[in-house]
Amino acid sequence: MRLSRYFMPILKENPKEAEIVSHRLMLRAGMIRQQSQGIYSWLPLGKRVLDKVNKIVREEQNRAGAVELMMPTLQSAELWQESGRYDAYGKEMLRIKDRQERPMLYGPTNEEMITDIFRSYVKSYKSLPLNLYHIQLKFRDEIRPRFGTMRSREFLMKDAYSFDLNKEDAVHSYNKMFAAYLRTFHRLGLRAIPMRADTGPIGGNHSHEFIILADTGESEVFSHRDFVNFDIPGEDTDFDDVAGMQAIFDKWTSVYAATSEMHDEQAFDQIPDSDRLSARGIEVGHIFYFGTKYSEPMGAKVQGPDGKEHLVHMGSYGIGPTRLVPAIIEASHDDNGIIWPASVAPFDVVVINMKPGDEACDRLSEDLYAKLNKAGKDVLLDDTDERAGTKFATADLIGVPVQIIVGPRSAANGEVEVKDRKSAARDVMTLEAALNRVAG
Repeated sequence: MRLSRYFMPILKENPKEAEIVSHRLMLRAGMIRQQSQGIYSWLPLGKRVLDKVNKIVREEQNRAGAVELMMPTLQSAELWQESGRYDAYGKEMLRIKDRQERPMLYGPTNEEMITDIFRSYVKSYKSLPLNLYHIQLKFRDEIRPRFGTMRSREFLMKDAYSFDLNKEDAVHSYNKMFAAYLRTFHRLGLRAIPMRADTGPIGGNHSHEFIILADTGESEVFSHRDFVNFDIPGEDTDFDDVAGMQAIFDKWTSVYAATSEMHDEQAFDQIPDSDRLSARGIEVGHIFYFGTKYSEPMGAKVQGPDGKEHLVHMGSYGIGPTRLVPAIIEASHDDNGIIWPASVAPFDVVVINMKPGDEACDRLSEDLYAKLNKAGKDVLLDDTDERAGTKFATADLIGVPVQIIVGPRSAANGEVEVKDRKSAARDVMTLEAALNRVAG
C-alpha cells in the first residue's frame, strides 16, 4: 500500500474528548471516527488491525472445534419473550417495531436465537457436542459509553454457544473454550488472567472473565502473582483430551483471582503480601456455563442413549474484538504512539522514502516494496512529500513493528537503515540483509 494513495487521516493534536491512551491514539492514528455517542466507523488502518484480531480469534475457535455461522443483528422479540428475558434485560436493549408493528430488537447477545436454531435441527445426542459461533455486531444502549471502542454502544462480538447432553460434557466444552481463550489472548500479545466473575444478565452459575492489567482498567481486580509464570497451552494442545483440558483449567484456577464483584477479602488476605496483586483491569473475554437456563423454557431437547429426551446443557463464550484493539494499545504503547504486536500490526513493515524524486531513493524503495510484497508481507510505502520529522512521527504513531528508512546518503551506497519500533534500535545494512531480516 502506498501512503500517498491511502486513507489515513492523521491528527497532529490530542483530541480533547479522549480520556485514555488507546482512545487518543486510535483517533490520532486515523483508526476510528465517532459517528454518534458510542458508535464508531472503523477507518482503513483500524479495519486492518480488527481483521487480524478476528483472524486469530477464528483460528483458535476453529482449533477448539467450534463451527462458524452467521446470525442476524435484528431479532424477533418472540424468542426473548419465550426465554423470559425480554422484559428482564433492561434499558440496554434497543427495542424497535417493524412496519407491521411487530416487536423487534437489535441483539445484545444471541442465546435465544442460537437455541432456536439448535432445537430446529438437532434431535439426537449423536450430534453432540456442538459449539456454534459467529463474529457479529451487537448493540447495548450503555448509559455512559466511554473510552472510545473500549466501551461503546455498538460493538463487534465473537460469541460461541456450546450444547451438550449433560453437565459433565458441558464442563469439558467450557474447559475447551477456557484453554482456547488463553491461547487467543497470548497470540494477541496479551497476558490475560481468568477471574471468577458475576454472570450478570446472561445468567448461569459458572463464569470467568479474562482480564488484562492496565492502569486505565474499568474495575479493580485481585489475584496471585503466580499467573505471570503460568504456561500457555501450546499449538499442539489436544482439545478432545478431557483430562488434559481439566488439568489446564485446574492449573489456571489453582490460585486466587477475582473481579471486585466476586472478591473475597478474607481469602485474599491469606496470600503472602509479596504475592498479592491488586490492580485495575480490562475485561477482554467472558465465558459462562448456564446449564438448562435457555434450553428448558425453549424446549431444546435431544434423544439420549437411553431413548429418552434430555434438555441440553449450554454455555456461552464471548470475546469483543472492537474492545480488544484498544486493550492491546493500552498494554503496548509509548510516548510516540502505538507499539503493535507483530501478529496484529496493520502492516508488517513501513518503507520510508526520505526523498521522493531522488533516483537512488526511489529505486531502492520501489525494489524493497516489490520484493517484500512478493514475500507475502503487508508493506506500507511512505512515498509522500512530507518532511522527515513528519514521516518518522507518523511511522511511530501507527506502530508498524519494522521501519526501513531509505535516505539519499545510504541509498547511494545500496544501504538502508532498519529501525525496530519497540526497542528503537537502528541498524544500517544492505538491501539484501534488510530483506532477509524482514522477510526471512
